[in-house]
Amino acid sequence: MRTFVFYLILLSYTCTVMGNIIILYLVISDPRLHFPMYYFLCNLAAMDICFINTVVPVLLKGIIIQSNQISVTGCLAQGYFYFLVGTTQFFLLDAMCFDRYLAICQPLHYPAIMHRRTCAWLVAGAWMTSFVFILVPSILINKLSFCYKEINHFFCDVGPVVRNACTDTTSLQFLLFINSCSLFFSLVIAIISYTYILLAISKINSVEGRKRVFSTCSSHALVVTIFFGSCIFMYVKPVQYKGTDEYDKNVAILNTVVVPLINPYIYTLRNNVVKNIIKQGKQIACFV
Repeated sequence: MRTFVFYLILLSYTCTVMGNIIILYLVISDPRLHFPMYYFLCNLAAMDICFINTVVPVLLKGIIIQSNQISVTGCLAQGYFYFLVGTTQFFLLDAMCFDRYLAICQPLHYPAIMHRRTCAWLVAGAWMTSFVFILVPSILINKLSFCYKEINHFFCDVGPVVRNACTDTTSLQFLLFINSCSLFFSLVIAIISYTYILLAISKINSVEGRKRVFSTCSSHALVVTIFFGSCIFMYVKPVQYKGTDEYDKNVAILNTVVVPLINPYIYTLRNNVVKNIIKQGKQIACFV
């Protein structure tokens, strides 16, 4: 069973990395994809690679040697980068929602607003906002003293680490809960954006036009739903919630392995422009 789980996670990890590398290559190399939506998609692919590499390699190593040992410093560093990249993805998805809103609801203003500098500022703002959100809890966790040398988890998630603390963590848990509620703020932005998008789509008289506009947003809406849903189940809990370790592990597997795996394939398999570029590449390769 251990061997089966190892190869299953290894396969998922390989497919995730390769899928995102393909997206990066296509967006960078093909001028037809040099638009804001694909610029954000390229950044999301890079974040997915960073996100999965903070957890899965250590998990695979632990399965092989049947021991998942990591130093306290390494544990805190792993948790910090995991939440830094994960939180940045929330704000990047909001930027993508804003991009789709402008493209569909304000098409005449779109070229003037969503130029290269605006895209760069939105991505930089996502990273800086995430850094500010994660900094204070990370400093407080770093000052904790711990009761045991082990935690019952496959990576240094904040819940097991805080539960291992010997000192009172009520204020820290409350701060973490407030930070996790930022998920709802990001979700509200996504919901408002897609509400306006759906209203704009409903006003299109042509059925073909509605399908074409809806297809440009369906992939992103699906990723937003999966990503936000898994993280809300995992992190938005009452302060006094104890939970079970097995439940936390199962949801963590969904969030760290499954969601990064399906992201690139949702965007490539449901995006007609990307599919046409891949088909043309295959035709050229067969001809050569």
